Amino acid sequence: VCSSKPHPRYPPPFQCFGLNLVFVLGQNMKRESGRKVQTGNISAAKTIADVIRTCLGPRAMMKMLLDPMGGIVMTNDGNAILREIQVQHPAAKSMIEISRTQDEEVGDGTTSVIILAGEMLSVAEQFLEQQMHPTVVISAYRQALDDMLSMLKEISTPVDPNDRDMMLKIINSAINTKALSRWSSLACNIALDAVRTVELEDNGRKEIDIKKYAKVEKVPGGIIEDSCVLKGVMVNKDVTHPRMRRLIKNPRIVLLDCSLEYKKGESQTDIEITREEDFAKILQMEEEYIQQICEDIIRLKPDLVFTEKGISDLAQHYLMKANITAIRRVRKTDNNRIARACGARIASRTDELREEDVGTGAGLFEVKKIGDEYFTFVTECKDPKACTILLRGASKEILAEVERNLQDAMQVCRNVLLDPYLLPGGGAVEMAVSHRLTERSRALTGVEQWPYRAVAQALEVIPRTLIQNCGASTIRVLTSLRAKHTQEGSTSWGVNGETGTLADMADLGIWEPLAVKAQTYKTAVETAILLLRIDDIVSGHKKKGEKGEEQPGAE
Repeated sequence: VCSSKPHPRYPPPFQCFGLNLVFVLGQNMKRESGRKVQTGNISAAKTIADVIRTCLGPRAMMKMLLDPMGGIVMTNDGNAILREIQVQHPAAKSMIEISRTQDEEVGDGTTSVIILAGEMLSVAEQFLEQQMHPTVVISAYRQALDDMLSMLKEISTPVDPNDRDMMLKIINSAINTKALSRWSSLACNIALDAVRTVELEDNGRKEIDIKKYAKVEKVPGGIIEDSCVLKGVMVNKDVTHPRMRRLIKNPRIVLLDCSLEYKKGESQTDIEITREEDFAKILQMEEEYIQQICEDIIRLKPDLVFTEKGISDLAQHYLMKANITAIRRVRKTDNNRIARACGARIASRTDELREEDVGTGAGLFEVKKIGDEYFTFVTECKDPKACTILLRGASKEILAEVERNLQDAMQVCRNVLLDPYLLPGGGAVEMAVSHRLTERSRALTGVEQWPYRAVAQALEVIPRTLIQNCGASTIRVLTSLRAKHTQEGSTSWGVNGETGTLADMADLGIWEPLAVKAQTYKTAVETAILLLRIDDIVSGHKKKGEKGEEQPGAE
């Protein structure tokens, strides 16, 4: 029976039945559920999408970010911006995660995937307000995604990866939206050459490993036009002994990953010497050991020795007498690249060196001084399967941005080589798919047709953002673009990102790989589905002893 006087601690509903209260969650846990969570998630996703919205298209703005260490990042690459932003809200964190996934998977489209996911969620908001169950919206989204992917296949056109001009056009449309667009022809050629170099055909399957074998070396100074792809490898090292040769034509190269010095005991080892001559004996043993190693190497008559470990002074002396140039403490990854470039094999022990381990594929070895550092070049290789991209530029920030843009360009090139299908860019695909989805939604019955149609509307966000970023009239251009897509055979009409007018993308030569587009749609819709599924957030507050309250949502 309820007491008539309200209890000071518990609100009215809890006063009944003799105060039998059960606290399931701990005192310092916070729980939000139902509609509040869904609207919170949607607004967090929208906030993240708004941060990135101005970074889409050739008229993209740059963002300048200060990282915690005080360094500066200047970029318009969606993934690079979101990496630096600190967010609190869990939904915003998962948005950031998808741009990273997109970057790792296909390397391009990081900005559009965030904008699309944000828009997919914001069109779902009205259905939730109309008390439609999230699972209904989700199943409509799933169906729309399947249809979108099959439509992309229909619209796409095959391309011949050996057609250099076409490949340059594709890479150009990826670079046009970046800071590199001024030097686009140079950048396109660099990206294409680098990817072509590291391409390997192995029992019928293609392997293109950009991360390991196409190394970007940034050297501040000079101008961007000086950048180039080396037919070989460059390492930031100098020769170990000043009298060693610094220029060798057609060098024979030996690669080691063992050290050329006397082996010391792993743990602390003590040797007690009682007689004077024993000490001389130990020194003699050290010398003989090193002489033995050097003889193993000299036996093959190489001109160049690279090792991942150290080289003692004595070993340098022996190698120099044999007129062999030695370079020590090379990184393992660099060593692998040199091996791929000149055809050498890396040996772990000197006594196992064979003639076939020697690399003879390089045409020139030289040490150059750039700025105030020495760089070793192994170039003019006959059939290199690894390369170094040498970037020059005014400052570190510019170089970092150029490197990010080149990575994107190389990824795009790789995607086309692995899956040679193209789609028109500039929002043309989105409009075409949107138009077809709207047509198809008329055939659907039941409640699901509305969310299905909403997906079609959400896709229009890409051309709309492109128009906004140029400063053209959004409504007018978008309406005429919609009208254009109702006509037959106009699937390649989109927005010219420079001027904000309608244009045929086939004429402008703006193409995107199918792999990038398909991945963008998949990731965006999957994320929207994931965030719509959430109806409860339980968060543990900080312990009471700690200062500082929970910070509110996405900052």
